[in-house]
Amino acid sequence: MIPAHDITGLILAGGRGARMGGADKGLQNFNGMPLALHTLMRLQMQVGEVLINANRNLAAYESFGVAVWHDALPDFAGPLAGFMTGLEHCDTPWLLTVPCDTPLFPLDLVQRLADAAASQDAEIAMACAPEADGALRPQPVFCLLRRELMESLHLFTQDGGRKIDAWTGQHRTVHVNFNAPGDDPRAFFNANTLDELRQLESPARP
Repeated sequence: MIPAHDITGLILAGGRGARMGGADKGLQNFNGMPLALHTLMRLQMQVGEVLINANRNLAAYESFGVAVWHDALPDFAGPLAGFMTGLEHCDTPWLLTVPCDTPLFPLDLVQRLADAAASQDAEIAMACAPEADGALRPQPVFCLLRRELMESLHLFTQDGGRKIDAWTGQHRTVHVNFNAPGDDPRAFFNANTLDELRQLESPARP
């Protein structure tokens, strides 16, 4: 078993928000509060500590009361830059990454990933969930990573690597399915536009 206090949560809020008109996604309103704050509150109950990775409006993110770190790589290099930042500033054996634009992620996300990682002696546990077409696919920004992978990721990104699955494929990775009865089918739906964000605010239909 991996206890919660051995896991640091990282909220990825460092993107350009291109499909949202350049808006800072993490600061967009969701049910009365900024997306990243909603994500923080949902994540805090599952891990020992939470960090935020952001590249703009750092003071706004710092007002949430947790440490905020910008990308370790220049020029909005994508999620792996956030992974690298999190691993550099993680004081626990494990790092759990979640994006700021998927506010309905499961409340048992960390437990299920941690149980799978521990039982299969994995270095990485990655969520898999149904997408709009019903197909079950990996959700690579929902990852539980061993902190000791920092050197591997540093070398990968230094060589120009940017794709999460290309890096995780180098390590013992277990995929964890979130399609059991009772799992919210919208749990991993990410809001790329303001319209999609408004749709997520609406109650799920039976």
